[in-house]
Amino acid sequence: MTYNNWIYIAVMAAVSYAIRVLPLTLIRKPIKNQFIQSFLYYVPYVTLAVMTFPAIVNATQNPVAGAVALVVGIAAAWCGASLFQVSVACCAVVFVIELFLVH
Repeated sequence: MTYNNWIYIAVMAAVSYAIRVLPLTLIRKPIKNQFIQSFLYYVPYVTLAVMTFPAIVNATQNPVAGAVALVVGIAAAWCGASLFQVSVACCAVVFVIELFLVH
């Protein structure tokens, strides 16, 4: 390894450490701002969505099948279907679309 690689690794380690330690050391009182509380409340959901939605579309042979399954899954969940029912509906949609549309 060259000298520059060690500098890159050290900078990445410092940034990763600072991201985790600074909030613990700087914020000692409870957060009372309603906007910041709601923002922090939704961060895990947004992060999960950002990681999941592209994977849903790209997991199939045809991105159209993944997109249609995503729409069907959202509609099924909106109508009150359980997680198992939503996943079965999405799998069925992908199966049917790829069976008939992908050659």
